[in-house]
Amino acid sequence: MNITLICTGKTSEKHVAEGMKLYSGRLDHYCKFSLREIDAGRGDEARIRKTESENILKRVDDKDVLILLDEKGKELTSVEFANTLMHHQNISTKNMVFVIGGAYGFSEEVYSRANMKLALSKMTFPHQLVRIIFLEQLYRAFTILKGEKYHHL
Repeated sequence: MNITLICTGKTSEKHVAEGMKLYSGRLDHYCKFSLREIDAGRGDEARIRKTESENILKRVDDKDVLILLDEKGKELTSVEFANTLMHHQNISTKNMVFVIGGAYGFSEEVYSRANMKLALSKMTFPHQLVRIIFLEQLYRAFTILKGEKYHHL
């Protein structure tokens, strides 16, 4: 299965880049992972959301499973998230695309295209930090599915 993470803006902090490199390297053992950074929009809130949403939708194929990381999304435990991945492996999903949106969220077009909205927490995290948190949870999910020691039940 191919997994893509789309993020708005570039990684600007060294510790974030190092954390992302660590977990994306670990993911190579379980799936084909890629990161796509899109340009952050400029202008007022509506213009920013429109630009970012267009950039997201350009990178998503009709057959891709699109999951938005969104504060209004469904909260899952790590095991439930692992089971979501297993379900998509079982039904032979070829591409899963996860998206971390910009500061103003997603447009209605992106919301309507999404297959699922996923919340990492009820808390709010900086966009840069969400990248590491998500990659760690993705890695954890694969170790759960493989019965490896990383996740202690």
